[in-house]
Amino acid sequence: MTLSIIGLDVHQATTSAAVLDWTGKLVMECVLETKAATLLQFIHGLRGSLQVTFEEGTCAAWLHDLLKPHVTEVLVCNPRKNALLKVGNKVDSG
Repeated sequence: MTLSIIGLDVHQATTSAAVLDWTGKLVMECVLETKAATLLQFIHGLRGSLQVTFEEGTCAAWLHDLLKPHVTEVLVCNPRKNALLKVGNKVDSG
């Protein structure tokens, strides 16, 4: 079975999607209408184990409930915590 990792950038009218294979190689990018039927058609067009991630926002609960029955895993990220990962110096503890 193959693994695909799907990143979604969700906006009111459109959703940008990026699909990575299990090695992290970008295999597809597209812009979709932010409508249930369109998003499900996109998901159903992919094969294998699907992991979907997107940032918490106004559509997050709706999108989570829509996609959860159709994918292996749904991960909703907190955009404020994502921004904190970019701040400061990386420190490896020994």
